[in-house]
Formats: sequence, C-alpha cells, structure tokens
Amino acid sequence: MPELPEVETTRRGIKPYIEGHNIAEVVVRDSRLRWPVPQNINQILKGKTILSVKRRAKYLLLDTGAGHLIIHLGMSGSLRVMTEDTPVGKHDHIDIIFTNGQKLRYTDPRRFGAVLWSEAPIYEHKLLSHLGPEPLDGEFTAQRLFLLSRKKSQAVKTFIMDNKVVVGVGNIYANEALFKAGIRPDTPCGKVSKQRYERLTDAIIETLAKAIEQGGTTLKDFVGGDGKPGYFKQELAVYGRAEQPCLNCGKTIQEIKLGNRSSCFCSKCQR
Repeated sequence: MPELPEVETTRRGIKPYIEGHNIAEVVVRDSRLRWPVPQNINQILKGKTILSVKRRAKYLLLDTGAGHLIIHLGMSGSLRVMTEDTPVGKHDHIDIIFTNGQKLRYTDPRRFGAVLWSEAPIYEHKLLSHLGPEPLDGEFTAQRLFLLSRKKSQAVKTFIMDNKVVVGVGNIYANEALFKAGIRPDTPCGKVSKQRYERLTDAIIETLAKAIEQGGTTLKDFVGGDGKPGYFKQELAVYGRAEQPCLNCGKTIQEIKLGNRSSCFCSKCQR
C-alpha cells in the first residue's frame, strides 16, 4: 500500500504538470472504486483549472476553486502524467485530460482507491476532519504522544499508526522508526517515557523525511508520478528482514503480528 512518502512523492511528481492547467475532459472507464466515482464527474470538472495540488495524510487534494477532487491511492493505485496518445491498459480506470494534450491517469488493479468530489470546506470533509497532525509539521510533538498514550495498554506500534494520533505512519515506516528509537513495537504505549517518545518522534520525522527525499519505498504495486518506483527499500533496517541478522548487532531479526500486521524488530537493539 502506498504510504505517506509515496503519496507525497506522487504529489510532487504530478504537480508541475497539472497545476495551473485547464481540464478538457474526464474519461471514466470503471467507476467501481472503493466508493463509486461521481457519475457527473466530467460535467463537474470540464473547463475547470487545477489551482493547487495538496496532500492531507494519504489523500491528494486537487483544488479547482469551486471544490476539490479527492484522490486516495488505496492498496495499489498510482497516478501518472502522460501524453494523450498513450495506450490504455487493463487497470487504467480514469483519465483527466488537459487542454495542453497531457493527461493524468489513475490506475488501480485492486480498485481499493477513491476519486471523489467535494464542494464543502475540504478539511471538514468526513474523510479528513478526524485526522491527527501531519508528522512533518510543528503540531506533531513528543509531548502529544506522551499525553495521548497515558493509561493506554495498546502496543506503541499500533498507537503511532492511529491516524487520530498522527497521520501517515504506516506499517513500513513504523517498523523503521521504532528500530531507530530503540523501542520494541509491542511495548505498551502507556509505559513509554517522555524521553523515549522524544527519540521516537525524531525517528519518525527522520524516517519519513528521508523516504520522501528518496522517492518512497519500492513496493511491487507502487509507481510514482513520473512512472518510476521509489528507492527507499534498499535502506530498510528491519521491515521485511525477518530471520536476517540485525544491521547493528548481528542478532536475528524477529517477526510478530500486531493488529494483523507484520512487525519486525531486534530484541537486543529494541527494548
């Protein structure tokens, strides 16, 4: 599943090509996504200009001034900018065609993503209104994690993956940040000290910022806005490395399940 760095990489990839450009037509080949694509989406968007390309959590927000197109990549979705004569593939569900001849193509083999329209204040939308702070802005602090975690027994990994606590810390980056912070993923979040949350906050910020800089994590289904995969996977320290030696101490990386997700850690480096 594309996580926050992959979505941010996509935003940065498509922005120079669509921001400030006028929409000539929207072609919907299959509207059966996680929620149905609005039937009148062509009538809504035709003639409008993309004023800005923003991101909130893992949602891409294309602002037209009259409303926002909300895009979520789901499990396997991707957005790519291409020329008008590019052949259509089996899973190419939506094309947003611009008057300059370029098109923004939404591809999604599993169809778990979403393409929606909203004319209401965007951050009051039901999909966005409950979200916690972005991990790379000033509202995300160790103090917030410490206070929200008090008297809670859930694992610290599932705690930091809760979008109401902080957005965008998905499974891959939660594993990596906890390793950098030296915290076992199954530690009860209420027993993590403020000092350790300070290390964890720094690790989350560092891990996500580095992943964005390098283009996200290479996953078999993910393709960035320029059609190229990300390049962060080669530097993963624990995720996907179960039964392999720890890069720090050489001890075998262990794997457990937390919230039905794989959690990899080093029992010597993480306590």
